Amino acid sequence: MEKRMTAFFEKFLTKDSLFLDKKVLQANYTPNKILHREQEIEQIAHVLAPALRMEKSSNLFIYGKTGTGKTVCVKYITNNILEVASKNRIPLRIVYINCKLKRVADTEYRLIAQLATEFGKAIPATGLPTDEVYKIFFSALDSKEQVIILILDEIDQLAKKAGDAILYNLTRINEELKKAQLSIIGISNDLVFVDNLDPRVKSSLSEEEILFPPYNALQIQDILYERAKRAFKKDALGEGVIEKCAAYAAREHGDARRALEL
Repeated sequence: MEKRMTAFFEKFLTKDSLFLDKKVLQANYTPNKILHREQEIEQIAHVLAPALRMEKSSNLFIYGKTGTGKTVCVKYITNNILEVASKNRIPLRIVYINCKLKRVADTEYRLIAQLATEFGKAIPATGLPTDEVYKIFFSALDSKEQVIILILDEIDQLAKKAGDAILYNLTRINEELKKAQLSIIGISNDLVFVDNLDPRVKSSLSEEEILFPPYNALQIQDILYERAKRAFKKDALGEGVIEKCAAYAAREHGDARRALEL
């Protein structure tokens, strides 16, 4: 059996791959060009631009069904704004947290500890009072003049696991800071998430709101063709494959991520 397995893997290595770059098809890939989201990209950019002047940008809540381009657009824009900030020596920091990940954002303590770690403060996984963890985090943020944009992806999962209180504390964080300023981008697949929040949290978190509508079949086709050009070798895909994947994904509430998985 061992020899057969070795022979199988050796043979696999000699086969010609269908792919030029398989990473292009992964959900966490950020393309250089994003199709059919020009309006949403422009809206987000307008909200975040004041950060380049060392001004706090409005908190932003982005929602829409799975696979509508929310996260990829935010990463695309923040990559660009970071590039401009670096070029002009502007102290801008972007922190991205996926709130669906266990041991990162399943409790208030763990999230604040993770955020403190992002700013160079090591905090034990357990053992400190939550108030003390907040103090350490605040001091790390306020160690110098800077503007921070905190991206909380799947923010509804954070509220579900840790409650509204953490969102209330985060949206009030600037009251504790003297040098730094922090803005929040919340991203959610839950279209009614904000409606169920404490009114005080809702008003602070949703200073600006952007809805990402589902893609239609033709838009998904365009996205697949663009990715396929970079991912596959010439003639690797059979005729009609992209059209079928696009049609199927369009029936599933316009989920481009699902189309890429197919």
